[in-house]
Amino acid sequence: MNKSLIYYALIACALMSQNKAIADDNAPRRPQFDATHPDVHDPVMAKGEDGRYYIFATGMGVGVMSSADMKEWKIEPSVFKEAPAWAVDTVKGYHGHTWAPDISRHNNEWHLYYSCSTFGKNGSAIGHAVNKTLDPSSPDFKWVDKGMVIASHRKLDNWNAIDPNLIVDDNGTPYLTFGSFWDGIQLVKLSKDDFTTPVNKPVTIARRLNRAVTVEEMNNPENFTTEGNNVIEAGENAIEAPFIFKHGDYCYLFVSFDYCCRGQNSTYKTVYGRSKNIEGPYIDKEGKRMELGGGTYLYGPDDTYFGVGHCAAYEFDGQPYFISHAYEKDQNGRAKLFIRPLAFDKEVWIVTK
Repeated sequence: MNKSLIYYALIACALMSQNKAIADDNAPRRPQFDATHPDVHDPVMAKGEDGRYYIFATGMGVGVMSSADMKEWKIEPSVFKEAPAWAVDTVKGYHGHTWAPDISRHNNEWHLYYSCSTFGKNGSAIGHAVNKTLDPSSPDFKWVDKGMVIASHRKLDNWNAIDPNLIVDDNGTPYLTFGSFWDGIQLVKLSKDDFTTPVNKPVTIARRLNRAVTVEEMNNPENFTTEGNNVIEAGENAIEAPFIFKHGDYCYLFVSFDYCCRGQNSTYKTVYGRSKNIEGPYIDKEGKRMELGGGTYLYGPDDTYFGVGHCAAYEFDGQPYFISHAYEKDQNGRAKLFIRPLAFDKEVWIVTK
């Protein structure tokens, strides 16, 4: 090779290395993991066979962390090392950043449901995976993906297949609630045999509006933005993140109103209603049905937080807990883990502690 070419090639390599170093120095630094006050989005929790508490959350391959006391946390391996192939094929733009999981144990298995989507679009899908244990050190630890549960399609469905939550009735029948914006929160019955196959069509159980959002309305070009590849602007029905918690004679449906994921401009509010039947209707404290816009305020913006939402609720050792993320003012709107005990008044409405 010509010596001049060798010389210029060496110079080019040196400049590339220097530029990469400068770029690395100027790149934004990801905050270090805070074990006692972790960043998290869309957390759900379970208590494993080893006595540890496990949080599953939005992240690449589904983020996981664990704690012995719900106070100090450590990062655990993600659920998926690679994005499920079916999801990549089904949801345009999905490459493994997986949203809003749900975890619960039934029939001697842990059932994980997860969301595959892209921001602001209702071309989405919910998947299902199982594991015998949550303990990564166990020889039985292995996540097995069962594939797609349900999908929504842009301009065809008036609901969005994200934010799943499983609840099982006293007869062992599984139901999946899910949904975000569009026509609100959906409920679908699943097969007892596989906890994966829907056996009926989704039914809306909560809306921000007091009316349905139709497919025709969604397909009207006037309802689409001019930016973001014609993403529908469904803010009028800003509701998402359902979770059904069974306590005593009632099922409590929690949902989030308004907006997540905007840092200091986040306005999440958690509201709820209740029913004696999983299928509803869910009624708030004022007697308004949630599919007609009802919802009793529980948590939201205050002196400490810009917003509080995308919650779950559990009972551990006889104590009910509320868990969510909250956009903390002292942290410039970063989403932080938010855990609070719950209590109930004499009429069995929720009392915050």
